[in-house]
Amino acid sequence: MHPKPAARLRSLLFAPAVREDMIPKLTRSDPDGVVIDCEDATPMGQKAAGRSNAMELAPRIMGQGSEVFVRINPPGTEWFRDDVAYGLHNKLDGVVVPMVESIEGLNQVAKALAANDLGHLGIIAGLETGLGVADARELLAHSQVIGAYFGAEDFVADLGGVRTSNNIEVHYARSQVVLAGRLARKPVIDQIVANFRDSERFVRETKTARAMGFKGKLCIHPAQVELANKGFLPSEEEVDRALRMLAAYEIGIASGVAAIDFEGQMVDEPLAVQARQTLVAAGIDPENRG
Repeated sequence: MHPKPAARLRSLLFAPAVREDMIPKLTRSDPDGVVIDCEDATPMGQKAAGRSNAMELAPRIMGQGSEVFVRINPPGTEWFRDDVAYGLHNKLDGVVVPMVESIEGLNQVAKALAANDLGHLGIIAGLETGLGVADARELLAHSQVIGAYFGAEDFVADLGGVRTSNNIEVHYARSQVVLAGRLARKPVIDQIVANFRDSERFVRETKTARAMGFKGKLCIHPAQVELANKGFLPSEEEVDRALRMLAAYEIGIASGVAAIDFEGQMVDEPLAVQARQTLVAAGIDPENRG
């Protein structure tokens, strides 16, 4: 059975699996996806309680407009097998696996899922180490993987670097991951903004992420969800310009001209493709735009 492809995930909101008070509220801010986190956000001494909460509470937030996922601990940890066996409800939209570095590791997850009658669950792979980023293309091509996210904080820690607000230290890695996503035709989600009060940075990073080709952003606070949802949609100005550009371009094509002058810019097929993508992102059919 092939896993269900990932739906639109402009915002992917995380909450600790041990916060049973927080999980039922996860969908209130209308994120495209929510993640009950049994990994980093759940202390080592509370892993059993976290996976129990994940199994019990996930069904309560299903059907409320958000895709529902659980992030498990990765293969090689002492909690992995129990997370798969006792923490994953069979009606989840997928499972999030952190620290993905090898095909062998992904195969181990796929085998464990199948052994627990969960082989229909797709994997959102966390690419957050040097090896994971370096092998991103191969990892994203795995048949069980339905998408990925880039984890900047773990990546910089793995490299022994220094995190900065301008993101220069992760620009290459972000580019590698989003390119791998494009080649595998699977959506990739951008890094967190750890200071959830810094909405200015979040908006700035979202604009950059969308320009690079990311399809969404990790959120660690409900206040970030609306910023992500809005940030990954074209503005009214972008949509208006795309409509006008395509109208002018089609007139040119009909007259036998492959490139036109549109408002002082040369427009040919690559720019027309971008305009069509803008309309699709806004929910408009480029071929039937009225």
